[in-house]
This record gives sequence, C-alpha cells and structure tokens, in this order.
Amino acid sequence: MLLFTAFTVWSVSFSLAQEVIKNYSMLTGVISIRGNDLLVLRKMEKNGRVCYLVVDPKTLATQLVLAGDGKFKAMDWSAAQGYFKGSAYFNALSAASRRSLALQDAGITQGFAGEKGITLTIDLCPSHKPLDRIIFTSLTDGFKKSGQPVPVALSITGRWMLTHTDDLNWLKGLVAKKEIEITWINHSYNHHFSPSVPLKTNFLLEPGTDLNFEVLGTELAMLQHNLMPSVFFRFPGLVSDQRIVTKILDYGIIPVGSDAWLAKGQPAAAGTIVLIHGNGNEPVGVADFIRLLKTESSAIKGKQWIMYDLSETVEDEFGK
Repeated sequence: MLLFTAFTVWSVSFSLAQEVIKNYSMLTGVISIRGNDLLVLRKMEKNGRVCYLVVDPKTLATQLVLAGDGKFKAMDWSAAQGYFKGSAYFNALSAASRRSLALQDAGITQGFAGEKGITLTIDLCPSHKPLDRIIFTSLTDGFKKSGQPVPVALSITGRWMLTHTDDLNWLKGLVAKKEIEITWINHSYNHHFSPSVPLKTNFLLEPGTDLNFEVLGTELAMLQHNLMPSVFFRFPGLVSDQRIVTKILDYGIIPVGSDAWLAKGQPAAAGTIVLIHGNGNEPVGVADFIRLLKTESSAIKGKQWIMYDLSETVEDEFGK
C-alpha cells in the first residue's frame, strides 16, 4: 500500500521574476471545484497565496489551483485511493508498483495496444551540448498538414534547465505557437551517473542520494520556469530497484519506462512508448527517429500514424 510519509515534506523558496514560491511541500487531500473532485499532491505559497498542485485522477492532467477556489478536505493516501478507486491515475500507480522489481525499465513501459502511432518521450539529461532542435522541427514539419499541436513528453532534469535557458525558451515558443504540446516528466535534478560504477549503485541508486531534492527540487525548477509538472517520472538511465520505485510512488508520481529505446535498436511498433535523447548526446537515436518520420510520412499525411499524448495513452490503458 502506498503511504505518504512525513520525511517527504520539503520546503524551499525560488524567485520567479515577479513571483515567489515558498513552503513547497507534500499534501494529500481532495479539492472540489465546480463539481469536479481533484486530488491534491503538493501545497505551496505563490505570491503570498496558498496554492495546490492537483491531478485529475480521471485524465491525469495536472494544474495549479488557489486554495480558495474550492472546498478542500485533508485525506490520507489510503483514503484517497479508496475515494478515487478505479481511476486511471490510481490504476496506473498500481500497475507501476507491480513492475518494481526490474533493475531497468520499471513502471509503465508500453502504450495503448489499439494505437496507430507512438507516444514519443524525449530525455533531456544534463549536457553541455545544445538541444537537438531538428527533432522538433522535423515533427512540426511532418505533422503540419495532419494536425498540430504535436504532443511530446519531455523528461527534464534540473541541471539541464540551469544551463539551457535559450533552448527552453525556444521550446516554450513552439508551445505558444501551438506547434507542439509538452508533457513535462520529472527526470531528477542531478541525474548522477558514473561509467565505472555498477548499475545497482548508480544513478538514483547511488548511496547518499537526496531523493527529496531530486524529485521536489525538479518540480520547483519546473515551476520556476513556468512549466507544469506532470504526474510522470522517468528514472535516470531507466535504472531503479524495488525500494526506490516504492519511494517514487510515495510522491504520487508514476514511473514511465519505454519499450522502444531507438538507439538500442528497439523498434517503434504501433502503440510503443518511444525513447530518444534530445540533449545532443545520442545522435544515433535522433537519426533513427527522423528516419522513422520519413518512413511513415504517407501514413502521417493520411492520419493513419499519429503521435499520442502520454497522459491520454495512460488514461486509455488504465481508465477501464
């Protein structure tokens, strides 16, 4: 059973141009807004006003709401599970929990079998190289006549945000022009990695890792850049163990893996969750994806091969 524990409460302040977010912490409860019940995951003060980060358990969509916008009821995690029993969100959490034993690729690893396209996830691990913008220009060019905005999911790290302001603003510009629509996946803050260390003590499994900072610090960094954190998390290197999967689930976020890491030669069949890196460090995967777009160009024009939104993919699969 998933339980929110006291040690996960964490607080820090970030100045956001004209805004200040402080006292960012975990909170569980339900807020009812215009007849719609939403699950509260986080609490914060923004510009001196109490706000909640909430998720709609039916659609997995997240948003910030003011505390005064609805009626809030505190609720522990077990009670919340019962309150929203059968929802896509809690079904997905349970499915991810059942896939917690794998050292690599734990969590949700495949899309909806009935899809006639793919769910694209792009990892932005720390890198001194610029964003592979060709991924996004190829997407917008390829889908210009068949439907925009094109949905993509970006797994973003705090350190990448620190050093890629221009690239991040460029992505925001594509969103503003409604050319793409982004689901922001938490990919940890530091994404520690040592090539000489075995997987069982590498990435987030490195001894001494501050998981609170890796998770909540990244959410705060997203909010600092006016990005909306989703309920999805991608393990750095797709590496985890049962202990850390359980801890990630305790934050109310859903680990997402992949069944088609292109650079590793895994094919992008219909319904797969495709993984490529857009941080300049995986040219093979980028080339493979662009080649895939060219191969499917006729099907794209006929709307027989499309890109799926990650939240909708999970909703379709687990909202039964």
